[in-house]
Parts: sequence; C-alpha cells; structure tokens
Amino acid sequence: MSVGEWVSSSMPYVTAPEAGRTDVWGAETAARGRRGGQRIVHAGEVAAPAEVAGLLDVAQGEAVVVRRRVMYMDDHPWELTDTYYPARIARGTRLAGTAKIPGGAVTLLGELGHVGVLVREDVTARMPSPEEREALRTEPDEPVLRLARVTLDADGRPIQADMMTMPARLQRLRYEMRIG
Repeated sequence: MSVGEWVSSSMPYVTAPEAGRTDVWGAETAARGRRGGQRIVHAGEVAAPAEVAGLLDVAQGEAVVVRRRVMYMDDHPWELTDTYYPARIARGTRLAGTAKIPGGAVTLLGELGHVGVLVREDVTARMPSPEEREALRTEPDEPVLRLARVTLDADGRPIQADMMTMPARLQRLRYEMRIG
C-alpha cells in the first residue's frame, strides 16, 4: 500500500458503534496514527435529486433531509459525504441539524425505531465537478470515486442514503463477505 492510500471498510459506518465510541471516522483515523475530522457544511430539508430519490424510494423533488459534510484527514479534505434521510424519519430530529449526534446517526436512527439490516453499495469512477475539484483540492485531470450507499430496514424500506465522493488515488475500498 502506498503512503497516501487509504483502505476502508464500510461496516463501521453502517452499524451502531460500541458504547463510548461516538466518532467512527476519528477512531478509524486515530487507530492508524492519523487525525480525522469533519465539518458539517449544511443540514436540513432539500428536494431529492433523481439518484437520491431512487435510492430512498421517494419522488424526485420530494423533501428529504440531508447532512452535507467534508471529511478531513490530517487537515486535508479527504471525502465529500452527503447523507440523506426520508423526511418522515428525519424531519424535526437531530439529523436535520448541524450539531454532532452523540453515538452517530446510526445510533440515533435506532433510537427512532429505524434499524438497518441490509446495505447496498455501488462504486463508480468519474471526473469531478468543478465544485468537487475545488473542495477536494484535486488536479483538473484527477478522477474521483463515487460511492452510493442505501441502508434498508427489516421491511425493505430505505432509511438512509449516502453519496460519497473521494479522490481515487487516495482510496482502496475493501469488501469482505461471509459465504455460507
């Protein structure tokens, strides 16, 4: 693995953390001798973009709640993460605000009666938009990875959709699956 490469698994981000651990990103980076942080740049209701509407099984343009964050590694922008929730779940909750959520969003969703049991992820590569390039400080010819994740409850209803954009050169995504 190169010095700048980051190997990440999705599992810690889709399951409630152990008691006393509130910041999965901070814990993951600290365990590797790095410093991770995040800045919430927006939280509140927005009209669902087409891709998000498809993931959350709502009409395009329907109100959803989003938390937009810039994730940092050692004070450098590492990833843009937009997390969307159906308004029926998140409206009026801490998910719609910019304050840190004790135990994280997955813990709060569980407290609200919404527990994820199935996660589906799609990863694509593409060139970033000018806004993404500026926020991530990438070169003009540098591609990004786009990870789209939806979390479903036991009834198959979507409870959360994440749209993550990260410089491809810094990432290696790892998936482990148990068979049988």
